[in-house]
Amino acid sequence: MNTQVKYDFQNFVALVTGAAQGMGLATAQAFARSGATVVMSDINMEILQPAVDKIISEGGKALAITCDVSNAEEVKSLIETTVSNFGQLDAAYNNAGINTVEIKAADFTLEDYHKIIDVNLNGVWNCMQYELRQMLKQGYGAIVNCSSIGGMAAAKGRAPYSATKHGIVGLTQSAAMDYAEQGIRINAVCPGTIDTPMADSVTGGDKELLASFIKSTPMGRLGKPEEIAAAVLWLSSDAASYVTGQTLVVDGGVLAQ
Repeated sequence: MNTQVKYDFQNFVALVTGAAQGMGLATAQAFARSGATVVMSDINMEILQPAVDKIISEGGKALAITCDVSNAEEVKSLIETTVSNFGQLDAAYNNAGINTVEIKAADFTLEDYHKIIDVNLNGVWNCMQYELRQMLKQGYGAIVNCSSIGGMAAAKGRAPYSATKHGIVGLTQSAAMDYAEQGIRINAVCPGTIDTPMADSVTGGDKELLASFIKSTPMGRLGKPEEIAAAVLWLSSDAASYVTGQTLVVDGGVLAQ
């Protein structure tokens, strides 16, 4: 399987949130391999900085910035630091998010509900607000928001998570219409079950649960983070210049059933 499609992102600045591991890290690495300068943001600097250092050691250009996307002031600082360092923001992949174990709706605590909403939905809102303001100054830009197949079809025991991912689809579509005439494209990617630390946290090491995910996927396997990265890079590139307001499902065929 070759997911390393060649793009030319020279003189291109990309921002990736939730970039320390999983799909965010794979996307940042893919941008860097294609020549982009990558601003990598995450709440956990302990694992983010080594990831950035590795990209730099391999000849890439990257900068680590810690940020809690649920905090609008931190997001504002993230965008300002990006622009002050590199002068522009060509693309952003709003990937940061959290998941939850299976809990019935009435059993969620209010605290846990608000935490999921704050990170997954408000986090994307915060990022888009400041990314859009910079892109409007430039007159161009591409934003990709990370939703989920959970944003296209509900899942048992994950009501707040499903609400956030459905919300991201709505935000994406509405904002795309707002700024289509200003040269800014906004799309969403909807991953299925991807082989990442977040997926591991959902299964909790339960091999039977993992096997059930694989069995329910027509392609008979988990997705790879690099396969999501490939979708994000395409949506961020000139190859997708007429694509906006779309939700690109990358799920091995799950929703086609």
